[in-house]
Amino acid sequence: MVKASMTWKGGLKFEGRGQFGHTIVTDVARSAGGEESGHKPTELLLWGIAGCTGVDVIRILEKQRQKVTALEIEVIGYQPEERPKPFNKIEVKYHFKGENLDPRKIAMAIELSESKYCVVSQTVRYPGEVITSFDVSEE
Repeated sequence: MVKASMTWKGGLKFEGRGQFGHTIVTDVARSAGGEESGHKPTELLLWGIAGCTGVDVIRILEKQRQKVTALEIEVIGYQPEERPKPFNKIEVKYHFKGENLDPRKIAMAIELSESKYCVVSQTVRYPGEVITSFDVSEE
C-alpha cells in the first residue's frame, strides 16, 4: 500500500509531504483562478510515469552492462478541448546518451518497464477501481 495526502493551503494551492519527508506544492494557472505557485497536478501524473519507468530502465540497462551516461524522459499528455479532459494519449520519449549502447537492449528495457515493472504506467494503461469517501467535522 502507498498513501499520499495533501493539505489545502488557501486559494487553489495544496501541499503534500512524501514518505521521505519532502514537500510538494500544487496549484493551477492564474487563468483558472490559481497563483501558479506550485506544480500542476497533471504534471505530477506525467512525472510519475517518467520517474517510475526511468528507475526501471536504468536498473535493467545497468544489469545488462550498458553504459548510459544521460537519460531524459519526455512525457507528453494529450487532452481533448472539451470537458471532461482526461489524457486520451500519453507519449513517452526516451533520450539516451552513452557508450556503445545496444538499441535492442534499450527497447527490451523499456518494454519490461512498461509491461511488468512500472506501476504508474500500468495504472494509466489498465485503470483500476477508484473508491471515494468523505467525512465532515465541525470546527
